[in-house]
Amino acid sequence: MVIQDAVKKETSFIAVGTAVASLVVLAVFFVLHQVVPVDAPFGYKVPFDYTVFLGAIGGTVVAVGNFFWMGLTVQKITGMNEEEMDRARSTMAVSLRYRTMMQLLWVILSIFVPAINLVTGVIPLFIPSILIKIRGILTARKGR
Repeated sequence: MVIQDAVKKETSFIAVGTAVASLVVLAVFFVLHQVVPVDAPFGYKVPFDYTVFLGAIGGTVVAVGNFFWMGLTVQKITGMNEEEMDRARSTMAVSLRYRTMMQLLWVILSIFVPAINLVTGVIPLFIPSILIKIRGILTARKGR
């Protein structure tokens, strides 16, 4: 299967946006790590170690991979004709199911694997949706 230019373009937009957002999250963690005192209430401290980086990298990879997989599925079903509409719906439903399971597995790993920071692992999963909405608002204003 040849990947269409639209899928490549949109995936690169999501990849760059999610990576930048993950870097912002890392910067926030660094600042909070510096600012929150060691003797904070309830013994809470903000970590800034390898777990934070592993969470951000893993979450970004899962988020971008999810979007790319969705793009490939949409590309596949748009190539189907009218007689194959039931198969197209089934293909999209199966894709959604597996993509959701992939994200759920990542969240479970983020929760139970001590080497992955939960917060930095989960935040990137929300970024593609936010980027798409912001882009839609901005392009609607321009009348495109």
